[in-house]
Amino acid sequence: MKLVAQHIEKDQSGHVRLVPQEPEDIWHAYNLIQKGDQLTAVTTRGVKSVSSTGSVTNSRVKLKLTIAIEDVFFDSHVCALRINGRTVSESEHVSVGQYHTLDLELNQPFTLAKPEWDVIALQRIRDACDVARQADAAAVTMHEGLAVVCLMTQHMTVVRQRIEAPIPKKRRGSATNYEKGVQRFYDQVYQAIRRHIDFALVKVVVLGSPGFVREQFFEYMMAQAVRTEDRPIIENRAKFLLVHTSSGHKGALEEVMRDPQTRARLADTKSAQEARAIDAFYQMLASDSDRALYGYADVAKAAEHGAIGTLMVTDELFRAADVQTRKKYIRLVEDSKASNAELLVFSSMHVSGERLNQLSGVAAILNFPLVLDSDPEPSDSEEERDKE
Repeated sequence: MKLVAQHIEKDQSGHVRLVPQEPEDIWHAYNLIQKGDQLTAVTTRGVKSVSSTGSVTNSRVKLKLTIAIEDVFFDSHVCALRINGRTVSESEHVSVGQYHTLDLELNQPFTLAKPEWDVIALQRIRDACDVARQADAAAVTMHEGLAVVCLMTQHMTVVRQRIEAPIPKKRRGSATNYEKGVQRFYDQVYQAIRRHIDFALVKVVVLGSPGFVREQFFEYMMAQAVRTEDRPIIENRAKFLLVHTSSGHKGALEEVMRDPQTRARLADTKSAQEARAIDAFYQMLASDSDRALYGYADVAKAAEHGAIGTLMVTDELFRAADVQTRKKYIRLVEDSKASNAELLVFSSMHVSGERLNQLSGVAAILNFPLVLDSDPEPSDSEEERDKE
């Protein structure tokens, strides 16, 4: 997704202009667009023209319309989005209040205006527009003097940096210049990895090369990380996967993706993270039920006590037609994040999201046991008897 413009007022009202570039972006748009919003896009509409002789001509014209959204339909099979509503802007061919349907298409910009942009909607825009936040995997293909650092998402591969460094030829009796050139090259690759790869998000980093270049670079990188106390590299050593490729060019990624080890490791994506979280919840529910809660009422009480360690919510709850329902879940998220809880917004398109929906769509793993009193509050007469 490309963010063209954004204007949010202090009262959180405003508009954003976006361009969907990948099929996944249509899914993001579906989660952003809600009933009551206003959508502006270019569309076509059938127009009847009557000539002076009384003959009627039907034609289709392209025009820019703004509609007040009433219904949103998403087709998961073809990743298509259709929005119905009444026009709020008048044009030569359409008057105010007429019904119209807008179809969002790839590479066609649209403007979405909301009376209030909540934290979940703004975070989704950041996630959709930031390639680095979408990346579950990274890859570095290399041979001596050339390296390509890439981030890989479900739908695309983005080159973050291409490194080319001249390395003197290795001559008999004078290998000093060659070794210095290799070390400079390795250091540039090392710095590129530190600059472009966020280990909190990326699950695996593939190092691919012909010969023994990948092994030699990996040894150099780990030695440098230990010498400089580079904790992110040291603590994420296990995320590096060394794979043979025929060259260091970007085209070698095709060989990387065919490697069985890579395929197995790339299964550790966002959906796998959600699956692990819901499994951990069920295990906690079985072993220590006072640290595993589900349902809005109990989870909200846990948030009030600052007890939530991991909050799991399905994205369906933020698409609720009822404004008050959406707002109460937004408040739950804000209260939980205030106590540094980890937030996982489950996709309803994954099996883990379906499992969470069976638990009302919201669940939490607590940092400490919390016993909630579910008994009804005593009446005034009961309180008087207790005092007596």
